[in-house]
Amino acid sequence: MGLQKLFITLGIIFLVIGLSWRFIGRLPGDIFIKRENITIYIPIMTSIVLSIVLSLVFWVFGKLK
Repeated sequence: MGLQKLFITLGIIFLVIGLSWRFIGRLPGDIFIKRENITIYIPIMTSIVLSIVLSLVFWVFGKLK
C-alpha cells in the first residue's frame, strides 16, 4: 500500500512539474547574456523557487511518516 501511494504522489509531482515547466524557465531575476558567439544563462530565481518548492515537498513527506 505504501509503494502505491509513493508512485501516485511521484506521478502527480511530475505532472505538476511538466505543466509548470513552461513558466519556470525564465523568471525575473534570471541572468541571460547573449553576445555574438556566446550565450550565458544563469537561473538564479529559478533555482531559488525550485529550492523552496522541493523543501516544502520534502517537509510534507517528512510529516506524513
